[in-house]
Amino acid sequence: MHSLDFDISHMLAGGLVLISFMMLYQDRLYSLLNVFALHALVLALSVAWQAFVQDAPHLYVTAAIALVFKAIVIPVALHRIVKQLGIHRDIESAVGIGPTMLAGMGLVALSMVLMLRVTPEADPLAREDLAFALSVVLLGLLVMVTRRNAVSQVVGFMSLENGLVLAATGAKGMPLVVEISVAFSILIAFIVIGIFLFRIRERFDSVDVSALDDYRGERR
Repeated sequence: MHSLDFDISHMLAGGLVLISFMMLYQDRLYSLLNVFALHALVLALSVAWQAFVQDAPHLYVTAAIALVFKAIVIPVALHRIVKQLGIHRDIESAVGIGPTMLAGMGLVALSMVLMLRVTPEADPLAREDLAFALSVVLLGLLVMVTRRNAVSQVVGFMSLENGLVLAATGAKGMPLVVEISVAFSILIAFIVIGIFLFRIRERFDSVDVSALDDYRGERR
C-alpha cells in the first residue's frame, strides 16, 4: 500500500474517533443528532476509501448504505421523533463532561495497547484500523452508559455499530450478504426503538430512563 493510501485511511478512521469524542461532549439532543450524522458520513467515506484501496467493489454498497440510512434517513427521523414527542432538548448525564472525556481517553489508550499487542503479525493497516474501530465501539458504549435520555442512548448504540462496520471493512471487508443483513437488522432495530420511545412517552410522559427506575421502585 502506498504511503498516501495508508495516511488517508488513518485520517478517516481517526476522524471517527474524534467525532465520537464530540458526541460525548454534546449536551443538546439536536446537536448530538447532527454530530451522529457527521459520524456516519465519515464512516461512509472511510468504507468507500477501503473499497478503493482493497479493490473491493462490494464495499461501495456498504458505504452507500451508511450514507443514505445512517447519515440522512435515521438522523432526520430522530429529529422528527424528538419534535413530535416534545422531548426535553437538554441531555442529562449520569457523569460530568470532564470525567466522561477522561474515561474516553482511557478507553482509547486501552484499545490501542490491546489491539497492537494481540495482532503483531497482522497487516499494519488492518491492525491499526481495528484499534481505531475498538475505540469507536468503546466510546459508543460510554455514550450509552453516561446518558440518561433514551434517544441519546440509541445514538450511542448506532455509533457503536459504526465501529463494528469500520472493523469489518478494515479487516479486508466482509461478504456483501452480511453487510446487507446488518443494515436491515439496524433498520429493524431503529423501527422497534422508535415504537419503544413512543410507548415510554405515553406511559411516563418522559424518555428519561430514570423514570423507569422510579416506576420500578414504586412497584416494589
